Amino acid sequence: MLLAHQPVQVEQARLAGVDLQLSGHTHGGQLWPFDYAVRLDQPVTEGWSQQGPTQLYVTTGAGYWGPPMRVGGHPEVTVIELQPGDPVRPRR
Repeated sequence: MLLAHQPVQVEQARLAGVDLQLSGHTHGGQLWPFDYAVRLDQPVTEGWSQQGPTQLYVTTGAGYWGPPMRVGGHPEVTVIELQPGDPVRPRR
């Protein structure tokens, strides 16, 4: 598992054989229309995705960057419960 500030780091994580990367940085776009620019820079702005063999979760976070507001991006506090095994790629 890798905690990486930016989701764009998932490519390096994938090449290093990381199974799960947890990231933030994007604030889910936080302010419309700037969310479109964030999407050009990051592979994922929020939620769960599969990047090759690496799973990636990006939280929108509870805070903000710049102005103290969110327009189009929701705040969240994420709880991830890790359990033995890997439902995507079971170990044998």
